[in-house]
Amino acid sequence: MSLDINDENFDLYEEIKKIQSSIEKESDLDLYKQISDEYGIDLKDFESQMTESMNKVDLPYSSDSDLNLNYNYVSDSGFDLYSTQDIIIEGFGRVLVPTGIRFEIPEGFEIQVRSKSGLALKQGLMVLNSPGTVDEGYTGEVQVIIFNTNKEQFKINKGMKIAQAVLSKCYPGRNVKLVKVGKINDKDRGDNGFGSTGI
Repeated sequence: MSLDINDENFDLYEEIKKIQSSIEKESDLDLYKQISDEYGIDLKDFESQMTESMNKVDLPYSSDSDLNLNYNYVSDSGFDLYSTQDIIIEGFGRVLVPTGIRFEIPEGFEIQVRSKSGLALKQGLMVLNSPGTVDEGYTGEVQVIIFNTNKEQFKINKGMKIAQAVLSKCYPGRNVKLVKVGKINDKDRGDNGFGSTGI
């Protein structure tokens, strides 16, 4: 029998789900207690510490303003960069927009500067060399090349979000050995390039 959302049986179904969830949580707690007692470890605390430290990378930065960088959501891969000046971009023109931000990028990482999807869709502004690359060894101010895809000029206001920055793992030159060979070994795709997989 199918349950309608307004049916009284639906309430019973929801209650059963709550009870099942509660039983699962209790059994988890019992297992945690058993392991904690047996090995003398507070597993909840250990799990919390592991989660907190897992995959955390310090990204030191300085700013010409009192602006603090942050991720809008913890699941975001990028954080916003802001213009430090009022700038006019002519139609189909491009400008270099200062952000006032300098990074101390950790070893083995780079920062990729990308267009903001909302800015591209609503205003027609995009990072021209997307993604722009900020190398690990660069400690100067990050500036962003913005292109105006409109025929009309556009004003970027001071404090406006202009791009997003993503800290990305990479292999810098010291970790790569460029090896010149006479011939490259063929693979399954071969030289099938643009459009070879369909549109």
